[in-house]
Amino acid sequence: MFKNRLLSFKYAFEGIADLFANTPNARIHLAVSIFIFLAGFYFGISKEEWIAVVFCVGLVLTAESLNTSIEYLTDLVTKDYHDLAKKTKDVAAGAVLISAITASAIGAYIFIPYVVAQLFG
Repeated sequence: MFKNRLLSFKYAFEGIADLFANTPNARIHLAVSIFIFLAGFYFGISKEEWIAVVFCVGLVLTAESLNTSIEYLTDLVTKDYHDLAKKTKDVAAGAVLISAITASAIGAYIFIPYVVAQLFG
């Protein structure tokens, strides 16, 4: 049983590696996340703000992971154009966009006051 649990972690890490190796948008999300974490350290954001930032990063990366897995599964089912395959991929991509917009709004709410204070004292 313990060996199976370890294997499940191994497979999960392989999935994460595949996500960043084969999904350009995931790499963009990762780069933005790193920038946001650095900005959080630079501005000394509060514990509550860190909770929101970490949650938002997790939300976007989770949405991107699910989108990628839905795209893989759709491509497995059919390589041909099909309206439902297109809708499936579009809705999954829309979920990523919704999460990214939500994270951006929360990020703006957190970081704009710090940036304004930095620029205008």
